[in-house]
Amino acid sequence: MPASTSRLLAAPLITGTCLILLAGCGSSSASGDSADSGSGTAAQSPAAASAVPVVASTDVYGDMVKQIGGRKVEVTSIISDPDQDPHSYEANTQNQLALSKAKVVVENGGGYDDFIDRMLKTSGDPSAEVINAVKVSGKSAPAGGELNEHVWYDFPTVAALADRIAAALSKADPDDAATFTKRAEDFKGKLKPLEQKEAKIKADHGGEAVAITEPVPLYMIEASGLTNATPEAFSEAIEEGDDVSPRTLQDTLALFTDKKVEALVYNEQTSGPQTEKAEQTAKAAGIPVVPVTETLPKGEDYLGWMTANVDALASALAK
Repeated sequence: MPASTSRLLAAPLITGTCLILLAGCGSSSASGDSADSGSGTAAQSPAAASAVPVVASTDVYGDMVKQIGGRKVEVTSIISDPDQDPHSYEANTQNQLALSKAKVVVENGGGYDDFIDRMLKTSGDPSAEVINAVKVSGKSAPAGGELNEHVWYDFPTVAALADRIAAALSKADPDDAATFTKRAEDFKGKLKPLEQKEAKIKADHGGEAVAITEPVPLYMIEASGLTNATPEAFSEAIEEGDDVSPRTLQDTLALFTDKKVEALVYNEQTSGPQTEKAEQTAKAAGIPVVPVTETLPKGEDYLGWMTANVDALASALAK
């Protein structure tokens, strides 16, 4: 079972009791290049009505679909609140309704968003194209280890995913296939500078050690030629929502007090007393802290967000 499965997106679907609170039980975003429109139940323009309905498990994938589909897609991103911990998300009937209409579904897979698969069994259109990002990545768990399912931090995977999204949209809307293919190529072209930035970090700092709170940014860290020095028991416990043993916490904090790492890359969406202690200890020791998230910061798109992440990592290592 993937490391995050026990606490990630695994809560049961909402029941009738929660319908009264429906507006506060989830969020979605409509696409094209337009502003969010809540549940998407308002009257649609003719253009929106003819757009391909797409459901994405998070706004990370929803934004990728928008970049490729433009005004030809109507996207519902089930998790789109930057202040929400994806690990504790509860799906709702609003999500089920959107999923029942979707012609394309983009999920992360790897145990990250299993609620999508559960809803597809009861609410999904059997003809809908389901894109699983982990399957697209071709990544698997290392021998004796856990799969790092956070594949949206891996730019080659995102490039391959852009092609799959374009193909799925083209199947749903053949008349606009050339547009989807062109926009996917443009999107992939904008990923190249990010890979170049990682290569520059690797050239300047390859082999240097960093610490993490969770495996969220590991693909970016590895592509940048850096070494993760965090005790595995620490990051696994944080990801699972378990308490870190006193010995493991002590070993982790020593990375900062003994200056064994050059930076702490910190998932600020799942912070708690033990990760906050790590952050405080790093700062007190003069170790730069690089905050990352699992979903898009408010007002950001995927490319801008990832550019900021890579730049922040480079800046931290240069201090």
